[in-house]
Amino acid sequence: MEGLLAGLEATAVAQTLRASRWLYAATNAAHVLGIALLIGAILPLDLRLLGRWRKVDRTALVRVLAPVAATGLALAVITGGLLFSVRAREYAGIGFLQLKLVVVVVGTLGALALHRAHGFLLESASNSRLAGHAALSLLCWPAALLCGRLIAFAGN
Repeated sequence: MEGLLAGLEATAVAQTLRASRWLYAATNAAHVLGIALLIGAILPLDLRLLGRWRKVDRTALVRVLAPVAATGLALAVITGGLLFSVRAREYAGIGFLQLKLVVVVVGTLGALALHRAHGFLLESASNSRLAGHAALSLLCWPAALLCGRLIAFAGN
């Protein structure tokens, strides 16, 4: 594993990010944007799935917010991988990063399973199924955000 992580750090992309303060900062900013899109879209959607704002059409909300959340997740995963590559050996040993990866995988697989079982617009899902998923989602995504912030403090 050490060799794989060292190899990742030795890639041209990782070396370029390490050498360029501004490119690293832009990648970090893009990571934050991805997280903002994900959390900003998923929280109101989850609250609607839990029964809030019943007058707001659920299908319309899913149609708008699910792609925003997915885009945010994709941006966060891609830029997170780039940021990881800069100091892969150091980051790999941080417990908060390991926990963050677990909750991101659980949250992602939960959303994919829900949409696969009930269609993109979730039209066939029962209210109890949607509420259960929303509860899981509300646990995973804020936990991932918190763990991500704590990574910065883990080495101190």
